[in-house]
Amino acid sequence: MIWLTELQKFGVGFTACGLFFFILGVITFFDAALLALGNVLFVIGLVLIIGPLKTVVFFTRPQKVRGTILLALGIVLILTGRSFLGFIIESLGIVILFGDFFSVIIQFLRSIPFIGPIFRHPAVAPILDRIAGISVLPV
Repeated sequence: MIWLTELQKFGVGFTACGLFFFILGVITFFDAALLALGNVLFVIGLVLIIGPLKTVVFFTRPQKVRGTILLALGIVLILTGRSFLGFIIESLGIVILFGDFFSVIIQFLRSIPFIGPIFRHPAVAPILDRIAGISVLPV
C-alpha cells in the first residue's frame, strides 16, 4: 500500500484539479483563463507530489530539456492569451516529458472497474498498446 504525506495528498488534489480545469478549458474552445488555471494547479501539484528538488531534476534532465522548453513556452503562450497555439506547443512538451509513463498509465487505467473494460476491449486495446509502445508478445 502506498502511503502519502499530507503535502503529497494536497499535491494529488492540485494535480487532479489542474487536469480538470485543463480539460474544461479545452472543452470550452480553448478558454485561456481555464487553461492557465489548469496549468498553474498542475505544476503546483507536481511540485507537491515529488518535491521541489526532484521536480527540478526531472525537468532539467538532458534528454528532456526540449520537452521542458516546449512545456514552458506553451504555458507562457496560454498565459499571454494565445491559448490554441500554446495548447499545441504544450501538448508536444507533455508528450516528450511524460511519454515514458503512458504505458504505466494505460495499465493502471485497465485495472479501474468502470474504465478498464473500455481500455481492454479488443477494438481499443491494440490501438492503445501501439500508442503507448506496449509490446504484445504472441503466445
